[in-house]
Amino acid sequence: MRRKVVIIGAGPAGLFSAYKLSNNIGLEIVILDRGRDVDSRKCPLENTGVCESCNPCNVLYGAGGSGCLSDGILNLRPDIGGDLEELTGKADKAKKLVEEVDSIFLEHGAPEKLFIGENEAIEDLQRKAEASGIKFIQIPQRHIGSDYTPKVINSIKKYLEKKGVKFVLLADVKKIEKEKGHYKTTYIKNTVTYSVDSDYIIAAPGRAGSGFLMSQIKDLGIKIEHQPIDVGFRVEVSKVIMKPIIDVNRDPKFHIYSKTYDDFVRTFCTNHEGYVMKEQYDDYVGVNGHSMRDIKSQNSNFAFLSKVTLTSPVEDTTSYGMSIAKIATLLGGGNPLVQRFGDLKSGRRSTPERIRKSNIKPTLLSATPGDIAMALPYRIVTNLVESLERLDNVIPGVGSDSTLLYAPEIKFYGLRAKVNSLMETNLPNLFVAGDGVGLSRDIVNSAATGILASEGILKKESSS
Repeated sequence: MRRKVVIIGAGPAGLFSAYKLSNNIGLEIVILDRGRDVDSRKCPLENTGVCESCNPCNVLYGAGGSGCLSDGILNLRPDIGGDLEELTGKADKAKKLVEEVDSIFLEHGAPEKLFIGENEAIEDLQRKAEASGIKFIQIPQRHIGSDYTPKVINSIKKYLEKKGVKFVLLADVKKIEKEKGHYKTTYIKNTVTYSVDSDYIIAAPGRAGSGFLMSQIKDLGIKIEHQPIDVGFRVEVSKVIMKPIIDVNRDPKFHIYSKTYDDFVRTFCTNHEGYVMKEQYDDYVGVNGHSMRDIKSQNSNFAFLSKVTLTSPVEDTTSYGMSIAKIATLLGGGNPLVQRFGDLKSGRRSTPERIRKSNIKPTLLSATPGDIAMALPYRIVTNLVESLERLDNVIPGVGSDSTLLYAPEIKFYGLRAKVNSLMETNLPNLFVAGDGVGLSRDIVNSAATGILASEGILKKESSS
């Protein structure tokens, strides 16, 4: 009888762990995910490139994970979007993992074009950044595009199905139980409750599923540690503002320390000629961005995030971040907030009239004009305002009064499961991977942790 592996989550971590495991004919692999198949996750307004009212199960869950509808940027460095060298303890291993992830994406349709920038242009940008006390991070990148990423994911899924991997979609996992010699995973599909027994589990629930993992930790006794989260807003400017930077690096990363509090602030997920999109969670909303290869806007956007760390007696950064998101959702009437940078600095809320006066036409039309300072804590707002003003020295115009800010954008990596170098928890045969368990922060690193988890299972199988 074949031994069974249950993978919770069909995002990059889940897909790539199954990819590695599928070569072992002695294993039966089942992937459970709350969301839909790739072809059913299309944005209802994808022909305009604007996402206003996507079902959360379409945007955040399903085959490909939340990254399936993102701009599909592959950051090909083991220390960006996570720290694979720290996880593995080996620099060569970390590098090989990134190469393996990249090769699989290429095999399934990712573009061969690599954005690496010209040396002279990179040095010039680094010089300008350092003159303003900012660190510019150069990264080799591939841009799949929000319109092509689903095609790549679909190719990977079909490959896995041909290898015998079973996908159970629209399966809302409710509980993991450790029983004698195996695990039992309970899920609901079409209002019917099912359970599946397995010898191994890989929990890769993604950021949207981190709350599920939190609910299981106490009952299962998984050892964890709290980590920082990122809280901020999405910045939207005219595409001409960002073009000189984009010509150097497709998704530029700038690291800044704020003047008043000396807190870490960073740029993340730049979408040139892209769109700001709404993310709908169970109890709150957030914002993100996407960019397509074939459908362009007149704007560019990027996340601007302040790192938040809590210490005793309250270390639960995830709950803290959720409380901020809920306040912002309340103030936005169930939608994200949008505000002009000039209004935020002047201490006044943006109104529809003031938004219309802006030189920039918003791409997220459902966002509510308001006051971000009413939702985000004073310290975080101070960090972001000071840092955006400084970034204006490197990207002239990004700190203008007309610049649009959308909130909240929160990256939840606050809960990290304690694992060994092969992603196994303190519970034998229970492995974790990806963003939702605090081990990664982007597509490539998430996929790499999935590969590591599969290698852990294969190592156990070879020794049994």
